[in-house]
Amino acid sequence: MSESIKNNQIIGLYEKVSLSGNKTTNKQIIARIDTGATRSSIDVKLAASLRLGPVLKTKMVKSAHGATLRPIVEGSVTIAGKKLKTQFTIADRTKMKYKMLIGQDLLRQGKFLIDTCNADNEID
Repeated sequence: MSESIKNNQIIGLYEKVSLSGNKTTNKQIIARIDTGATRSSIDVKLAASLRLGPVLKTKMVKSAHGATLRPIVEGSVTIAGKKLKTQFTIADRTKMKYKMLIGQDLLRQGKFLIDTCNADNEID
């Protein structure tokens, strides 16, 4: 789902994204759009397989599971045809359905608008 409205790109609650680490590593996954998250987050195993790093800094992050100190790394993600370079917090998301959350940082950078009407049309 993609259409343009006044320089903003409309995306759904779930989006196919392409992640890039080093020059030879690229993966496509389904990411969950999370407007409540300040920063985007990626699973620790996915980050390792993409060879994201080095750790730029650490940050205390509050989530539904409590506050944790998380490492921050840089990577690139392509969403709805827009390739964006950003920083991700690394978290253990092995028990979660989505290995990546797209937060407010990427939503602002990419000028994305969220269409919540496609919530029932989850991408498999």
